[in-house]
Amino acid sequence: MPEAITQHKLLAGRKVLVTGAARGLGLAFATSLAEAGASVAMADILAERLQQEADALRARGLKVVPVTLDLSDPASVQACADAAVKALGGLDGLVNNAAVTDSGGRDASAIDIATWDRVMNVNVRGTWLMTAACLPALRASGRGAVVNLASDTPLWGAPNLLAYVASKSAIIGMTRSLARELGKDQITVNAVAPGLTLVEATEYVPQHRHDLYREQRAISREQLPDDVCGAVLFALSDLARFVTGQTLAVNGGFVMH
Repeated sequence: MPEAITQHKLLAGRKVLVTGAARGLGLAFATSLAEAGASVAMADILAERLQQEADALRARGLKVVPVTLDLSDPASVQACADAAVKALGGLDGLVNNAAVTDSGGRDASAIDIATWDRVMNVNVRGTWLMTAACLPALRASGRGAVVNLASDTPLWGAPNLLAYVASKSAIIGMTRSLARELGKDQITVNAVAPGLTLVEATEYVPQHRHDLYREQRAISREQLPDDVCGAVLFALSDLARFVTGQTLAVNGGFVMH
C-alpha cells in the first residue's frame, strides 16, 4: 500500500448504519466506526438512551446521528433505513447488531411460543428486513459492506439458550446466502461471532457460564466490547473487499472456527 492505514482513517468518508447502538456492543461499534472516520447512523428502540449517547459522541466531534428503530416492526425498519440514508447522504455499510435473547436460562421444553417468535422476529426477520431495506443504497455505493452479528453459541452448541442459538445459526446461514447473492453488486457480507461479552445485555448470565468461558479461552480473561470492534472495522473497510461469506469468531479462542 502507498501509505499505512491507521484506525483513524480506515473508514474516512464512509457512511454506516449500526443497529442496537444505544448500549453494549452496538455503542462500542458506533464509537469505533466514528473514531475511524465514518459518519454513523445509530439506531435503537431505546430512544432516550440513544439520544444521550449520540449527544456525548457529537460533543467529542464525532459524526453520528440517532435514528429510532423497532426491529420487530417492518414499517419501523424501512423508516429507519430511509432516515439513515437521508441523514448520511447515502450508505456504504450496515452493521446488523440489534438482537434479543429472552430465552436464556430455560431448557427447550420451557420456552413458550411467544418468546420463540419474538426472538426469531427480531433477530432473524429483523436482520433480513433491515438488509433488504438498505440494499438500494448499498448497491449505489459501489463498495457496500454488511456485517451481521452472529454469536459463538451455535459454534459450540450452548445449552439452555435454544431460541437465541437457533436465531444466530440462521444469521450465519443468511450471511453465506447473501454473500453469494450480492457479490455481483460488489457488496460483501460477513458475520462476526463474539463470545460472551461483558455488556448490560449479558448481566443475566450466571457466573458459572462466565467462568466456563474465561477458563477455556486460549486468552484467559473476560471479553470486553472493544475486543470485538477490530473485526467489525476490518469487515467494513477496503482491507476486506475480497472477504465475503465468512464467519469470524471473536472469543479469545474459546471456539476456534
